[in-house]
Amino acid sequence: MQTIEVSAALIFRQGRLLITRRDAAAHLGGLWEFPGGKREPGESFEECLARELREELGVEVTVDEEVETVEHAYPERRVRIKFFRCRLIAGEPQPLGCAAIRWVRADELAQHAFPAADARLLERLRERAELWE
Repeated sequence: MQTIEVSAALIFRQGRLLITRRDAAAHLGGLWEFPGGKREPGESFEECLARELREELGVEVTVDEEVETVEHAYPERRVRIKFFRCRLIAGEPQPLGCAAIRWVRADELAQHAFPAADARLLERLRERAELWE
């Protein structure tokens, strides 16, 4: 089974984290996730993330440190996701390539259904307040 490589962003603002909702027709449709997308051939994970956030949310970001790498096998595909802390430098996030966006606090994460691949990162986000600073 081929591994799909994905970059995803952790964008914090005033104690809240930006999450996006997958389109209903997409793989894992309707679930919440961290914004980002599939890496294209010849593209770095950081370049992928900047491009995806421009297309999906209409924003420009700086891609900072990698926070987590996760590999997960779904029945139909395998994913490797690199999560990076990002900072907004231009634009206000809009749901251009996703069903919805939401800014949430740590205690609100459990109210949203996420893909199984995000479980370990979600646990870290709930336990480590310093990530939210």
